[in-house]
Amino acid sequence: MWVWLSVCSALLLGLYDVAKKQSLKKNGVLWILLGSTALTTLFLCPFLSAGSLNDHLRLMFKAVLVSSSWISGLQALKYLPLTTASTIKASRPLFVVFFSIIIFGERLNVAQWAGVVLVLGALFLLSRSSKQEGIHFAQNKGIVMMVISVLTGSASALYDKHILKAMEPLFVQSWSNLYITVILAVFLLVNYLCDRKNFKGFRFDWMIVLIAVLITVSDAVYFFALKDETALLSVISMIRRSSVVITFLFGAFVYKEQNIKSKARDLAILLSGIALLLFGSC
Repeated sequence: MWVWLSVCSALLLGLYDVAKKQSLKKNGVLWILLGSTALTTLFLCPFLSAGSLNDHLRLMFKAVLVSSSWISGLQALKYLPLTTASTIKASRPLFVVFFSIIIFGERLNVAQWAGVVLVLGALFLLSRSSKQEGIHFAQNKGIVMMVISVLTGSASALYDKHILKAMEPLFVQSWSNLYITVILAVFLLVNYLCDRKNFKGFRFDWMIVLIAVLITVSDAVYFFALKDETALLSVISMIRRSSVVITFLFGAFVYKEQNIKSKARDLAILLSGIALLLFGSC
């Protein structure tokens, strides 16, 4: 069951990434994050229940990790083509796999290690094809932001596995979103106070409502999948990153982005690596 929950989460996550890219046309990064997260918190209000101080401190730390990942990830989308950003984001499971081995004692077999090598190779090829669009991995601001997003997102995934051993999924999701909303609101207020003249106000966009719905359901099924005692974090993370297929297709056919053929090759190699990881986990 946890495998199919992960597949459902991946599908919704891909649509969520596309909706975020679309919403940047009307609002800034922070407004999108704050609006969608506040709505998600509203959806999850019925699940806000009492917990210990230690539990809440853990969830506050998780909120910091998630906020950092989201802000840097959306900033990266402003500077990078969707196809490039989504493929870099797909490298996140690699870090999860490595640290799952160290922290949770998970072990990779030959097929899984072959998958890791393929994913790394795909990212290297992507860096070469992206230079044709003037995107240099070592210098581009969007690349730096996306790397920060990947690292903090990986840390958050590992932390999820840890805290869900002692907490219920909806308790984690509801309180985490509340704390994330507070962090984003404070961050936005600081931006306003520092630069009132250039500060842009919020413009209502139905796309933000869609973002909130997609991430609420995607995260819910992800947490329930991770709660399963037989679930492997490394496998779940790989399945979720297959959402890159959806964002790639939208980037290619809707946004008409460049170098699709070379990026399609890179994506095919990356997905082959993910397939080997899944095959080796069966």
